[in-house]
Order: sequence, then C-alpha cells, then structure tokens
Amino acid sequence: MAQLDKLLTAMVQNGADSLQLKEDEPAVFVTGEATKPVTKALAGPQVVALLREIATPAALAQIEAKSPSKFIYSGTDGVFAVRAMLMGDKWNVQIAVDEKKDFERRTGMFNAASLPPEVMGNTPPVGSAPVVSAGDAKAAMERLLRTLVEQKGSDLHLRVGEPPIIRQSGEMIRLPGAGALNAPEMDALVQSIMPDRNKKEFAEHNDSDFAYEIAGVARFRANVLKDRKGTAAVFRVIPSTIITADQLGVSPEVQNLCYLTKGLVLVTGPTGSGKSTTLCGLIDLVNRSRSDHVITIEDPIEFVHENKSCVITQRQVGVHTDSFKSALRAALREDPDIILVGELRDLETVAIAIETAETGHLVFGTLHTTTAASTIDRLIDQFPADRQEQVRTMLSESLKGVVSQVLCKKIGGGRVAAREILLVTPAISNLIREGKTFQIPSMMQTSKRLGMVTMNDTLLELVESKQVEPKEAWMKSVDKGSFVAALKAKGHDTSFAESDTSSAAAAPAKPGMAAKR
Repeated sequence: MAQLDKLLTAMVQNGADSLQLKEDEPAVFVTGEATKPVTKALAGPQVVALLREIATPAALAQIEAKSPSKFIYSGTDGVFAVRAMLMGDKWNVQIAVDEKKDFERRTGMFNAASLPPEVMGNTPPVGSAPVVSAGDAKAAMERLLRTLVEQKGSDLHLRVGEPPIIRQSGEMIRLPGAGALNAPEMDALVQSIMPDRNKKEFAEHNDSDFAYEIAGVARFRANVLKDRKGTAAVFRVIPSTIITADQLGVSPEVQNLCYLTKGLVLVTGPTGSGKSTTLCGLIDLVNRSRSDHVITIEDPIEFVHENKSCVITQRQVGVHTDSFKSALRAALREDPDIILVGELRDLETVAIAIETAETGHLVFGTLHTTTAASTIDRLIDQFPADRQEQVRTMLSESLKGVVSQVLCKKIGGGRVAAREILLVTPAISNLIREGKTFQIPSMMQTSKRLGMVTMNDTLLELVESKQVEPKEAWMKSVDKGSFVAALKAKGHDTSFAESDTSSAAAAPAKPGMAAKR
C-alpha cells in the first residue's frame, strides 16, 4: 500500500475536493476555498518519494526530469487525477477525486506524459493559482512553438492521433519521442493561446485564423480547424526580425517597383511559396527609403513593421475591419500613399485594387497563381464577360509588375526561392490590352536585359549554380518539356524525366479506348 493512500483515504472520508502537497509546506485538504493542514512540512525529496510510489512509468520519467506531469491513479479508495510540477524551484502537487474518470474532460487538463520532456520543458504555468490547467497547456504549446523555431522548421502540425509534426526544408518530420495527441490534449493546447474572438468563430464555423507571438522568439500564423478526427492546427513561423529585400535575393529591377508613385504590383505563387516574406522585404524597403503613409490589410497580421521613414498602419481582417474590400474602400479616405492587400480574394476586392492603383496609389497584392501570364488571365476572368474588355484596358495601364515564385529544396538543406519576373513595358501593356497574354512568355524571353526572367530560366540558373538538384527544379517547373530540353542542352542527366514519361506511356489504356492507328 502506497503511503499516499492513507492521506487519500482521509481526504475521501473528510469530503475534501483535493489534496495539495507543496514542498516545504504541510499537506492540506482543500474543500471549496477552505484548506486544512494534515501533516508537518514536507521536504522536496519526501514529495517526490510519495509521487514515485503511484506515478505511471511515463509520468515518472517526467517527474525525474523535473517536468510537469499529469496522470490518473487508481487507489484503494477510488480513482484520482494527479498533477505535479515545479513552481519556481519547489514541487507543487494537486490530487483530486475522479470517481467518474472525467477530470480531464471537466478541467481541460491534458496528459503531460504524452509529450516528451524536451518539449514540455520546466516552464511553470501562467497565473498564480496552484492549479491552472490552461497554464499547463499554454506552457506546452509555447514550448512546441519554441522547438519549431529551434529546429528551423517552417510549420508545426498538431492533430488528434499523431505526435507533433514539424515541416523542415519542405519535409514533414514527427517529433522524436513524442506520443500521439488525444482529443482533450489537442483542444487544451489550441484553446490555451486562441483569442476569445477566434474561440467563438471556431465554435461557429469549425475553423479560424489568428496570429500568436512569443516575445523575442517569433510570431506565428495559426489556423485551427476540425477534421474527421477532431481539432487540428497548423502554425507557420513568421520571423521576429524583418528580412530585407537584398537578403531575400530580390532583383534590383523588382526593388525599383517600390519607388513607383502609382500602379499595381503582384506577388504570386502557391501556398507556402514565401509570398508574404517577399512582400515583407518590399514593404521594409519602402519603410526605409520613402516618407509615406503605408496601409497594410492582412488576415492575420504576419510581419510587424515599426515606423521608420514611413508611417505604417496595419489592419487585420476580422479584428480591425470586416473584410478586405471594406478595408480597401475605407483606405482611400485615410490618406494612403501605398496599400498592401494581403489577398485579392474576390471580384470586388480586385476591382477596387485596380481602381486604387489607377487613381494615384501604389498597391501591392497577392494571388495564388503560378506564372505571370496566368496571373493576368486570372484577374480578368474574375469579371463578367461584358466587363472584361474594360478591365483589360484598366489593367494594361495600372499593372506595373508581377513576381511569381516557388520554393525549391536546396542541396545540403534549406530552401531557396525561384522567381519569375514580369515588368510591364509598353509592349507588354499592348499584349494585355489586346488579349494576347499567351505571347507574354516569349516577350519576356526577349526582354531579359530589362530584368525580366521566366521561371524555367531561374530554375536552370539555380541548377547551374549547384543550389538545386535538376529533379527538384524539374518538379517545380510549369513548362516541363522546355525545361528538360534546357537541362539536356547544359549536359545534365534527365533520366528522371524520361522514366516518368515512359511509365506514363506504358500505362494500360482505359477500357473502351481503342488505340489509334
């Protein structure tokens, strides 16, 4: 019989809610707000010895590592939920009756033993109350985010039935030694850092976006959602220090777009291609070199820009404004010089952005398109057929540049951006006005001296400079046939592309499809 069983028996007989053990203090029964000392002061080794007798192996490993732990103990007088952790340098233990085995559900406390000691760390809970389950969860959540930054990952994935997963250099890696998260643990982790507004939105719509910051570490863009297993979440690292356009390798021609007084500049690419980081570098260049009013409209605010030479107003959709279009419309009455629209989501937002660029403002925006030519087509195609001719004319006059980018895995680790750059010259403007966007790629090929470059040329340059493997560049290319030909011309092995083509050709014909003769 464990020594602690005697105290637990007395706790049940006295009708107390919980037993509290604090290092260098007497053990006390807690009933409501009342406390009753029942022993002499307990030294730290005595508290740990009591825990050793009842802890599960996983929890014991946490306790020996001086990490927070929570576990269930079945004693002679019932089932008890135990929470043990260091507060400062002293042990603090709370043991509560859990006859219905629902303590975890009622309190939101999660099983600390499901996370490895290096993730949990020794961070005490937030708040001064002896038991704050949300504090435990917040400490664990922040430790996971710190681990993400320390491991140089870009994203942290949390979901029920899986251990925490980090994306490193584009690869998904499960945290070594971490156990799978269950539903209560998952809910406790995300709820511990989610703003109240987002809690309500998540309850109503089953997904929500917000930003979270750990001072001195980084900001994180979070998306919390529901899937078939329960709550899930993804956290994207936003570095706490601004990366300059030069550090990002943005060409001088693209940097020159920051000095325009009016026009539309678009940064495009698939999700996770570094659009926000590139735009951050451009806005930082504006902030350092101009003395203007910059308004950013984002969902959520990612990089935080402090005023340098410019005055910067950052607004978050859902917090400071209802939508991109309402904020963009209001921005025209707020004396802006430059406006950043985080995402051109709908027809009305696109229309206002084009009109704003026409009326003497510099507008930066993003789209999820893969090439410069397809970006122009996407903008025009959003409008009804009877308006497209007018929009073509407006776009030919207002569009100043398109930067389309993807991220490629670097040889030796890390990632590098490959950028396609379109600068709108009078010739390009005519092609847009006349609806001949299909001719834009060939026009870009003949305008390299002006700073234009196609995606294939950029990818080939990365291969030639030994930054990216040929196969990785080929996978990122949109025009794969031309890229393979360019690789062959430079003497690179293209067997990976040929085997892919031959396997596709060798695939059996679909039933009912007769072979052509």
